[in-house]
Amino acid sequence: MPHQPSLARAVRPGLISATLALALTLAAPALTPARAEEVLPSINLQLTPWTVIAQEKGFFKDAFDKIGTTKVNLIASGAADLLGAEAAAVNGGAIAIAQRMIYPATVHRANGLDGVIIWASEPSNRYRAPILARADNDKINSVADLDGKKFGSSRISCYWSSPFEVTTKAGLPFDSRDKPGRIRYTSIDNAAVAISSVLSGATDATTAHLAAGAFAGAWLSGKLKVVGRSPDDGVYVNNAGRVTYFARRDFVNKYPQVVKAFLAARERTREWTSDHVDEAAEIVADKTRVPLEVAKFQITHAGEWEFMAGEPNAERARNAIKTFQAWYVENGDDILAERGLTSAQIDAFIDGRFFVGGQYSIYN
Repeated sequence: MPHQPSLARAVRPGLISATLALALTLAAPALTPARAEEVLPSINLQLTPWTVIAQEKGFFKDAFDKIGTTKVNLIASGAADLLGAEAAAVNGGAIAIAQRMIYPATVHRANGLDGVIIWASEPSNRYRAPILARADNDKINSVADLDGKKFGSSRISCYWSSPFEVTTKAGLPFDSRDKPGRIRYTSIDNAAVAISSVLSGATDATTAHLAAGAFAGAWLSGKLKVVGRSPDDGVYVNNAGRVTYFARRDFVNKYPQVVKAFLAARERTREWTSDHVDEAAEIVADKTRVPLEVAKFQITHAGEWEFMAGEPNAERARNAIKTFQAWYVENGDDILAERGLTSAQIDAFIDGRFFVGGQYSIYN
């Protein structure tokens, strides 16, 4: 019987080459690098004291040019806009990233906004959202004096979450949808209207961020006085009064490098402003059309929030939401009691990719 060659020897060299080529072709998709992130040519952001500085000093350009976002449009809210309008603007795509305190941001999420928090601040302080009355109103000098009086402020904001804690702990709860309280509460979502209401006597008190443009002028003119503040060890200062930036989930997933560039520009602006307060105030006065005194006050006041340091730890940010949500629900928050976030929803709401250890973190 003639000798039979082994199988290996029987396969011709050309067939081996063809087989190898076919194998490499079939394997090619697995070896191909992941598709590059889609370029966002332009971005719409809120016009605020820090964003006008970032635009004027070229910090946005330096951060965004590297990823192909060559045009930054700063959108002014306008005096007629309501508190909370930025959430609707994010949801509708009018602006890409918005700032809100963590309590209202959480309520927006509970109300159906499919967004994520991409940055949270350090804890707040007692100066951020004081209770205010008209300076010449001799009948209102303390929280105790609000018993039976009228209070007007924006419900889904710090202008409710801060005084709600103060008045509840004083045994003087606000009216709610379910039952009357000791203080007649009215939701007023326009800051100018809330101020006018107090100054005219239509309401007796309100709460505001003094460094907010609409309130800064009234405060500096001496027309308002502080009659109450959040406690240093309270739920607002340590949890609900933190600042956040949030965006729609689909936007963040599509453009994570854009989000990182935004946060890097904000951090650079914060550091520069701290070292150049006078120049920064001149920019803010010019670009936001407020008096120089107001612009400097917005930067330097103890209750300002535009230039706060960040909370780098995602778990601490998540725990802040879980802590304040539990407290507000326990004490009669009708919105969060109806549709509060689950623990899993809160975990997903804070996008860990942008905090310490995350793929797109500015803290790494």
